Amino acid sequence: MVSKTDDIPASVPNCNVNTVDLVGETPDRKETTKAPHKDPCGHSVDTAVMNGGGAHNLSEEESKQDGAGDTDGGEDSNEQEVIVIQDTGFTVKIQAPGTEPFDLQVSPQEMVQEIHQVLMDREDTCHRTCFSLQLDSNVLDNFAELKSIEGLQEGSLLKVVEEPYTVREARIHVRHIRDLLKGLDPSDAYNGVDCNSLSFLSVFTDGDLGDSGKRKKKGSELEQIDCTPPEHILPGSKERPLLPLQPQNKDWKPMQCLKVLTMSGWNPPPGNRKMHGDLMYLYMVTVEERHISITASTRGFYLNQSTTYTFNPKPANPSFLSHSLVELLSQISPAFKKNFTALQKKRVQRHPFERIATPFQVYSWTAPQVDHTMDCVRAEDAYTSRLGYEEHIPGQTRDWNEELQTTRELARKNLPDRLLRERAIFKVHSDFAAAATRGSMAVIDGNVMAINPGEETRMQMFIWNNIFFSLGFDVRDHYRELGGDAAAHAAPTNDLNGVRAYGAVDVEGLYTLGTVVVDYRGYRVTAQSIIPGILEREQEQSVIYGSIDFGKTVVSHGKYLELLERTSRPLKVQRHNVLNEKDESMELCSSVECKGIIGNDGRHYILDLLRTFPPDLNFLPVEGEELSPESVRQGFPRQHRHRLACLRQELIEAFVEHRYLLFMKMAALQLMQQKANKERKLATLTENSSPGAAVPALPSTETPDASAESSETSTETLTDANSDAVQTETTSTSDAPQAAATEATTTEAAPKTEPMTETDSSATTTTNASQATPIEDNVVPTVTTNGPLVPFAKAIQNGECESPLEGKAEDIIPGLAQAKELAESLAAEDGSGIDPKSREVILNACKAVGSISNTSFDIRFNPDIFSPGVRFPEDSADDIQKQKQLLKDAGAFLVSCQIPSLVKDCLDHSALPMDGATLTEALHQRGINVRYLGNVLAFVDKTPAKAQLEHFYRIGISELITRCAKHIFKTYLQGVELSALSAAVSHFLNCFLSSFDAVAHLPADELVSRRKNRKRRNRVPGGGDNTAWASLTPSELWKNIVSEAQSYYHFTLHCENADQVVEKYGLQKITLLREISIKAGIQILIKEYNFDSRHKPAFTEEDILNIFPVVKHVNPKASDAFHFFQSGQAKVQQGYLKEGCELINEALNLFNNVYGAMHVEICACLRLLARLNYIMGDHHEALSNQQKAVLMSERVLGVEHPNTIQEYMHLALYCFANGQLSTALKLLYRARYLMLMVCGEDHPEMALLDSNIGLVLHGVMEYDLSLRFLENALAINSKYHGPRSLKVALSHHLVARVYESKAEFRSALQQEKEGYTIYKNQVGEAHEKTKESSEYLKYLTQQAVALQRTMNEIYKNGSNASIMPLKFTAPSMASVLEQLNIINGIIFIPLSQKDLENLKAEVQRRQQLQESGKSVEDLTVDSPLELEDKIPMDVNVD
Repeated sequence: MVSKTDDIPASVPNCNVNTVDLVGETPDRKETTKAPHKDPCGHSVDTAVMNGGGAHNLSEEESKQDGAGDTDGGEDSNEQEVIVIQDTGFTVKIQAPGTEPFDLQVSPQEMVQEIHQVLMDREDTCHRTCFSLQLDSNVLDNFAELKSIEGLQEGSLLKVVEEPYTVREARIHVRHIRDLLKGLDPSDAYNGVDCNSLSFLSVFTDGDLGDSGKRKKKGSELEQIDCTPPEHILPGSKERPLLPLQPQNKDWKPMQCLKVLTMSGWNPPPGNRKMHGDLMYLYMVTVEERHISITASTRGFYLNQSTTYTFNPKPANPSFLSHSLVELLSQISPAFKKNFTALQKKRVQRHPFERIATPFQVYSWTAPQVDHTMDCVRAEDAYTSRLGYEEHIPGQTRDWNEELQTTRELARKNLPDRLLRERAIFKVHSDFAAAATRGSMAVIDGNVMAINPGEETRMQMFIWNNIFFSLGFDVRDHYRELGGDAAAHAAPTNDLNGVRAYGAVDVEGLYTLGTVVVDYRGYRVTAQSIIPGILEREQEQSVIYGSIDFGKTVVSHGKYLELLERTSRPLKVQRHNVLNEKDESMELCSSVECKGIIGNDGRHYILDLLRTFPPDLNFLPVEGEELSPESVRQGFPRQHRHRLACLRQELIEAFVEHRYLLFMKMAALQLMQQKANKERKLATLTENSSPGAAVPALPSTETPDASAESSETSTETLTDANSDAVQTETTSTSDAPQAAATEATTTEAAPKTEPMTETDSSATTTTNASQATPIEDNVVPTVTTNGPLVPFAKAIQNGECESPLEGKAEDIIPGLAQAKELAESLAAEDGSGIDPKSREVILNACKAVGSISNTSFDIRFNPDIFSPGVRFPEDSADDIQKQKQLLKDAGAFLVSCQIPSLVKDCLDHSALPMDGATLTEALHQRGINVRYLGNVLAFVDKTPAKAQLEHFYRIGISELITRCAKHIFKTYLQGVELSALSAAVSHFLNCFLSSFDAVAHLPADELVSRRKNRKRRNRVPGGGDNTAWASLTPSELWKNIVSEAQSYYHFTLHCENADQVVEKYGLQKITLLREISIKAGIQILIKEYNFDSRHKPAFTEEDILNIFPVVKHVNPKASDAFHFFQSGQAKVQQGYLKEGCELINEALNLFNNVYGAMHVEICACLRLLARLNYIMGDHHEALSNQQKAVLMSERVLGVEHPNTIQEYMHLALYCFANGQLSTALKLLYRARYLMLMVCGEDHPEMALLDSNIGLVLHGVMEYDLSLRFLENALAINSKYHGPRSLKVALSHHLVARVYESKAEFRSALQQEKEGYTIYKNQVGEAHEKTKESSEYLKYLTQQAVALQRTMNEIYKNGSNASIMPLKFTAPSMASVLEQLNIINGIIFIPLSQKDLENLKAEVQRRQQLQESGKSVEDLTVDSPLELEDKIPMDVNVD
């Protein structure tokens, strides 16, 4: 992709020095020179940009490489880099046989092959596949980059020249023609093949939004809108139909071009015909019922004289020899010609995002009954091992390991290199995931021969297409001590997390295996690439590092230690010694199971990374070990199914960050004390006296009082400036769950100190700045030098675990700056120049937080603690004790800090899970494993504000139930033989969801002899009595679910069947069906299911269409693009929208470069761009970008994924702004339907959606409908935000406006009064909101009085009354749009120049406060967007 932005972005990822030089050097580029001067902190803006606001620093390795590589070259290397990216595109002319020459825009980085792809997609040249491109009669090399071709320049003419076919080319041609014929056919998407997936946006927008939007006349649109939503979408409707999920797209009505296209039975050509150039034979039936036989020869395609039973390869007369099959068929069949042309027109009109393949396969859990058609290519694919069919790769099967490792070895010195490398890594990964998935299914379906066929089925291993497959069972009692099969099932996902973590650290010279974990038909399969040479030797000989028997025998290796040492800091793994069987001490830098093997290719591989992260002691009872009180209070430790329960990487990061904050605060406090003591001794009363001998005085050291004062004033200004939008990251005392946490939390280090509780809840009241006050006033006196941990750890443990303080804490506590400087200088030198007192300060702080170093903050974990069978040398006993304590603390941190903070985020709506997947994501982001789900729910249950968390509780319960059902379903499926699969799955679903007391009817065997040979048939792995599944009853299944919930999640469910669950927890059966289908990979027929019938089961075997694999794999990241994206966000948050927009555009280019066109991250990029376009007034561009975001979200995440629902809502807003009202309504109705299906009506997000719908309906004067939606929104807002919230006040106002339009002034007055009262109480009389409301009240009163007068007049004088005309106002579109913007969190503030200056100053001041990682996001409340894209102008009401 060619980027069209300035060159600031290109230089950003490099070291700052050059960036600055560069900026100085190119004054002619207008943007560049401005940027650095805008920021008061001079050039540090570049640093911020480089790391995306300091939150995600490059790993050390990477920044070193960036820096080192470029400083020698000075400016030159950097200039070069800019130029590479800035290369602009140019235009070439293309001349194809039989068409007019046309222009094509290309970029110098493209390969010739990419032009081939474009031509194969264009309407007029799409039927050509076998051609070369020639420039002045020279054939261009397919793999050459355009910039390397001599003589190729602006305006060059490239000729398309037909080339002779080979067998391979002929096959490619047939395959391509078949793809063109299936261009509009959704069956591949329903069947989940070839990375096709569904998208329904065009059904609601009637084609592409962009152009049709311009053509529609805005004025005339009002009359023809039919605004009535379908019944099931109206508020309060209990119907949840399934059919609308996949509306029928009229374009999909198949236009038949051919009846049959298949390989002929006469293949391959006999020798004598080969020598005439015959490559293969095809057999076709045209629409006109003409049966023809076609020869593919080196010169093209022609009719031969063969029939079904006689072989006569001679050309027919006329033979219609044509270079392309399409040209041939167009001459033979008029229907083909007509329909093919129409089909291609339609195909090209579709939005490209509807047809581009996604990088990973997305499966749909529902599908209509699709006709099964004859398809030679599909048939051929099914029976050959064609993988990513060898179009570009010579040789039959791909050497996956070689490809995966070679891409990692590519250069990464500068940006173009890194892009190339990341693109290659991503491509190979997505190909590997597809191959591994296909292989795993083949293995379970019994299509692959085992490499150890003699062993019992569950012990078998397989190799297919250079990938090694093993089943998730405990073979050879490998995991016996760890929990047998349960451990063997958990190990692959742990291992995958390890592979992901090491892959992300990306150390040169250390290699991991390609790993994919697939769950299919109840089995778990691990697919791995194969280390060269591993199959020829015994494992014992090849392992030169680590242990193959869980620590009984251990070996170590210098090179491995050196490589792993480089990963130990980012992964927080401690180097440690363990004893081997001879009691020798061995040094390791990973867990013992991690094995190092040098492959025949000389590379250092590590595998079995299942214990990369430390164990989770809450789920690992160890005799004689006492957990910290927080954990014990919550009923830990608990017995888990296996002993492989690990903490998540996110938790480790959060915990370390939390400890760092603690470390800095403690050091600062001790320094303050030392200073205070000194001052007392010297009896100096002056304010800033700090004797030279003590700590070097820094400007930030004032006395506590002075600083308290200053911080107080600054807090106030901040709160005023943003009064309706201060949402603090930390908690206020009124926040219920936090209050609960306060009582429940103490620190390991000391018994609970009563007086502290008051302080710390107040200490965590408002934004960062104000924390200073209470802490200094109350805490300093209570701290003694020896016990500094008590109050602080507490204050931190309660509220602010989340804030990632990366060093801008100086504003918070005086002395922190010194502490930081001291810590850095100690770490930097031997510390000789630092007085012992200060050294002691750091030593104390290090000890208190459990740092492994005494001179600097460094927390790492020993992953082998509590591993059965691992022994440690005597001399490290102290260290081991420390490590055990650290693990206990981390477990306590999860329970007492992360879970409450998640609940708090849900209370203030900064986390808004809508379904199981988004709930899991919210847990994982905070490092909470799903096995804590029962705890989280119990915590919510005890929260005083439980009513405001009802949506969260309901989603949690539904997730818990469906996960338990999935566990049971897994073992249930293993006992079913293939022929009874659909009957067994439908029976299970009936037991799970149907009110009918399901009795399984064994399917009448389609083949009569059903009893005789049942026993001798090929057994599925682990198959027992194959009809055992039929004895399952609903009550038994629900008993199992309840006991599974108790034993796995330690949660008590009170229900005996589906109906009770629905009744007690307010769940919906359709939601449960969606969740279990997605989790278990079931695809069902889309139709209306009657779950509540007591007379017949809801599902029959015909309703089960397919079983899909559920695939877990590594997602390689585009790091540079991500940094740009973050920098763009940071800019936007500082209020520099234009610069932000450019950075995000650049990020979009880089993402496209790495991921291709379709990816979740590109979706986020487009969404943010659209929002920026909208704020900057470019509504049309906003519409176009948001349309892409919606299509991409549907394709990559799924048509009813919560993110897709959000995207639909944004798109509706932009449609409305563009005057496309009916489209906006259709989109909102679609979003509401999806949301009802995914989580039901009772969800805070529904209030926003309903306010949107109500406003648009108000705009088109459908007042009664509008009221239904707005009043529902009001009810939901009152429930989830509390009746006194500003959101509720706004809801009242919106309802009042509709009543006003209906001239029902009394109701309007009543509603507006409610709103007014809330404003008055919340923000005071003087606030503009309160004033506006009171003005509106006056106006309504006048109108009401006028109306009453008129009525009286009519009563008094009858028909001859003189009536004053009343003003009934239909709302203007502008006023509706304004309200829409407000509820969607976008406020446009008209500013004078002076205001602008003030705003900038304010923004910059805030920026400094918030470089700590607390961005403006935290000040805006509950915007409908995900966290990553809030905008300074997105100030929400509430």
